[in-house]
Amino acid sequence: MSQQVITLTHPSKSINGTVQLTGSKSESNRALIIQALGKEKVQIENLSQAFDTVTLKKALLLATNTQSELTKIDIGPAGTAMRFLTAYLNLIKGNFILTGSERMQQRPIGILVDALKTIGADIHYEAKSGFPPLHIEGGMIQSKDKISIKGNISSQYISALLLIAASLKKGLTLEIEGELTSRPYVTMTLNMLKEVGIQYEWLHNTIHIPNQETKEATIYVEPDWSAASYWYAIVALSNSGSIILPGLKKSSLQGDIAIVEIMSHFGVASAFEQDGLHLTKISEPSGKTFFDMKECPDLAQTVVVIAAALRRDISLTGLETLKIKETDRILALKTEIAKFGAKLIEDGTTYHIKTDEVFEPTAVSFATYEDHRMAMAFAPLALIFKSINIEEPQVVEKSYPDFWKHLAEHKFIIT
Repeated sequence: MSQQVITLTHPSKSINGTVQLTGSKSESNRALIIQALGKEKVQIENLSQAFDTVTLKKALLLATNTQSELTKIDIGPAGTAMRFLTAYLNLIKGNFILTGSERMQQRPIGILVDALKTIGADIHYEAKSGFPPLHIEGGMIQSKDKISIKGNISSQYISALLLIAASLKKGLTLEIEGELTSRPYVTMTLNMLKEVGIQYEWLHNTIHIPNQETKEATIYVEPDWSAASYWYAIVALSNSGSIILPGLKKSSLQGDIAIVEIMSHFGVASAFEQDGLHLTKISEPSGKTFFDMKECPDLAQTVVVIAAALRRDISLTGLETLKIKETDRILALKTEIAKFGAKLIEDGTTYHIKTDEVFEPTAVSFATYEDHRMAMAFAPLALIFKSINIEEPQVVEKSYPDFWKHLAEHKFIIT
């Protein structure tokens, strides 16, 4: 998928079938770090094929097998890989330059670096203070065992620290200041550590993990709930729709399972059956107008686009982290939904979608801003509008490489 622009149409506007989703990127990336620290004791099944996961796997191989005095690791646009490696590389022998794409070098990492330096890490900035590239001297000698970190920053900083905690000689106590955003991702990290025998205590705002060894275990990576969210959007925007997503469970570790409840308000019913999750278009969406996305910010683009297309005036909160993602997702959403008359109005920490001027454009191209979620959130609009264009469609490789193939299998015409 190397075209600069693709055109999407869906003549029947009706959806029916089964989609086998890739393994969760969030679970896969945590599993790879756990496996690397577990020294061959941990096996992984159903690892994601997403670019970010492939990138992290290659980076870990390079880091552990390097013979050179200074090893450069370039993770491109893979944000999770940047955060997790910033912590992990301190624990192994070697001298590393950790860098990424131009956008990655604009995404802050200072809070995590400061936390690691507090406990003895030897990390320096190669260019701008607070941002990659980083120079990391491995083989850290731990000086302290307690870190205080703000709860309203990226949960990946907290997960990066928790993943290495049991491997630190003195263990680690993490004190979270203020309210914790994206709590399900922190819970996911701790649950996955528990799967390989790592014990922890989480009391109030303090998480304590003593030094301990990983046990032999196999981690099975569940299909990706973020990827599932786009199929919810497709069913919601179809004239009639039913989709089966095998392997998704009601007891998921992933915070994006929140899409089940959210989409019940946009006309999609969910049923967990023996063969997987069944999504069905129903005619009675609710009148709910307020949604808190604090624990599932990655779903925000999907929800904003659906609401705009269905002409639902809603308000959202919990979007603070969206401005420092692959792009400034707030600005990107404002710009793109305006192309069909919808507005996203910022009101302090609340965002209002206004749809009274929504129209059907005759020809519309949506930009993706090097952001996989922009491409996948806007693609389902082919079910509402006659045809749409998606620019730089290859960005989906970051998390869901088979996205366009799966759409083509469900009667989307892609040219």
